[in-house]
Amino acid sequence: MELGSYSVELLSMLFLVATLAGFIDTLAGGGGLIAIPALILSGLPPLAALATNKLQGSMGTATSALMMIRKRKVRWESVRYLMLFAFVGSALGTLAVQLIDTQVLSFVIPLVLLFIAVYFAFSPAPSLDSREARLSLGQYRTLVVPAIGCYDGMFGPGTGSFFALSAVSCRGHDLITSTALAKPLNFATNIASLMVFLLGGHIVWVVGLVMMLGQAMGAWLGAHCLFRINPLYLRRLVVLICCAMLARYLWSLGWFGLG
Repeated sequence: MELGSYSVELLSMLFLVATLAGFIDTLAGGGGLIAIPALILSGLPPLAALATNKLQGSMGTATSALMMIRKRKVRWESVRYLMLFAFVGSALGTLAVQLIDTQVLSFVIPLVLLFIAVYFAFSPAPSLDSREARLSLGQYRTLVVPAIGCYDGMFGPGTGSFFALSAVSCRGHDLITSTALAKPLNFATNIASLMVFLLGGHIVWVVGLVMMLGQAMGAWLGAHCLFRINPLYLRRLVVLICCAMLARYLWSLGWFGLG
């Protein structure tokens, strides 16, 4: 698609959406719950919306993963095989979603986003303390990590939170360690999915690049506001915005008998 296919107003709106998504994702997670509905509402087909979201969201995960490793919050030796399994799971999920009929995706994506929004609204806060592991490292690496990676390849929103929560509940890590671990795993899933979407030619470059700039600005703002804003309020804002955009999208599809 060419630049002329998109108005300055639409690109400006998507830039602001990406800025908000990057800001919230840095502080509380869930930026994809805002970005994907906005991309679909802008007129992108569902598969192109998923692919373009991977392009614009990859900047944030790449930056945070690099920071975690360089600051030694996560050791490369301990995370590299987890990243490999996350990468494989995501690649398989991305291949699978491209086999789904577009009309089915138009129905499934809003339901998935609504489910994740409900999860964000009502999920309890993970434990701050370490506890006994429920799964061995091998079980976690070969079962849980690829499964979350597959979800990220197919849809994506909430993946970082799922990785963090799984490390708390399955491996007994404390919340801070789990959150740090989630960053390189999420980076691996994003890169795998992005590579598959690149081969499929589904990315809308002009939209993705504009939103990447917004993501960078939002992440920068979020980093400067870290620990100053209650993440609970931001999660509620994510749910509210997501549900409002989903309602508008479903109305346009005629789900309420008014479209």
